[in-house]
Amino acid sequence: MKTFILFSVLAFAVMASGDEKELENLLYEGNNKLTARMFTEVAKANSGKSFVLSAYSVLTPLAQLSLASVDEAHDELLETIGMPNDNTTKEVFSLANAKVRALKGITLKTASKIYVADKYELNDKFAEDTRTIFGSEVQSINFLESENAANEVNAWVEEQTNNRIKDLVDPESLTADSRALLVNAIYFKGIWKYQFDKSRTLDYTFHVNKDATTQVRMMYRKGDFRYAQSNELKSQIIEIPYEGDESSLVIVLPLNMQDSNEVQEILKDPNVIEKALENMYETEVELYLPQFKIETTTDLIEILTKMNVKRMFDPDRAKLSNLLKGTADCLAIDSAKQKAFIEVNEEGAEAAAANEFGVGSYITSVGFQPQVIRFICDHPFFFYLRGSQYTLFNGAYYSS
Repeated sequence: MKTFILFSVLAFAVMASGDEKELENLLYEGNNKLTARMFTEVAKANSGKSFVLSAYSVLTPLAQLSLASVDEAHDELLETIGMPNDNTTKEVFSLANAKVRALKGITLKTASKIYVADKYELNDKFAEDTRTIFGSEVQSINFLESENAANEVNAWVEEQTNNRIKDLVDPESLTADSRALLVNAIYFKGIWKYQFDKSRTLDYTFHVNKDATTQVRMMYRKGDFRYAQSNELKSQIIEIPYEGDESSLVIVLPLNMQDSNEVQEILKDPNVIEKALENMYETEVELYLPQFKIETTTDLIEILTKMNVKRMFDPDRAKLSNLLKGTADCLAIDSAKQKAFIEVNEEGAEAAAANEFGVGSYITSVGFQPQVIRFICDHPFFFYLRGSQYTLFNGAYYSS
């Protein structure tokens, strides 16, 4: 069996009217569903632990692989990314990449690269598509010199992610059977529109669960925020904006600590969080939020397989016929992983990564608020780093 290796770092997109609006909706819905599905499986794999992931980063390599595959494997990938056909996939991701740098006030850097084994070439049509649609660089590399090859790829990833993602590729994963390597990267840095006062950050007791507590550095700011309390989610929700007002960090805080597992299960339905966000209103809030830093490595083969994305890992069913030129090798994905990082402090957030349905009632009274709302993140909560309407990163915090 010849192997095709995939590593993912991260990707993101925004778009806009008429036909563009239809394409934007496809991307929005596809991203929401994949985000919710991946969140559920990664949460199970990290039970009771903090984690961060980017489902959007997985969309780009899956879209590329859908163009490289045929038959049932091709259809499985299209269903996973929420695209009806190849032409729509090309339109959606072309528009996504054209709009990705349009967000104001933040640093958002994305990149894509395909490394091809010496003596092999990408199929001409696939090579053209991956350059023009996904903006991918293409480079020949000697996988037999595995240490040098891994170092070269890892150096590129570090450069794209401001040195936040290191050692993505393990030299032992590169062998004589390696034929190609897909790498996607995203780097995000945002400064809060209204920063926290460092002098107000204090040690605070955080309830990891009903039996354990720990000390965290708790930030504080009183001001106007978009806020909601969702009966469906059994949570308070707050949106903290970054400069430019087009990106934000959304915190979902269970009303009761013992409801964390139930809230996590409810978040399997992407419509619930989206409806809650639609019902937010601006009000004065006293916000207590821990500083935090999270790094997570996710085995994408394990996670995607649990999501019933299986064919591309099976050499008899992957059918990556449109990938390489002039080879009859049985290509399949041999290794796939994502490394993700996020840090939140008084100034804002920095994040990088190397590779969401339901009906409910909401309490969203916009009338007079007799008291300032207190939003105290002193027990496990969930977070969504969003650019425009798209989730770039999400995860859970159970203390550092």
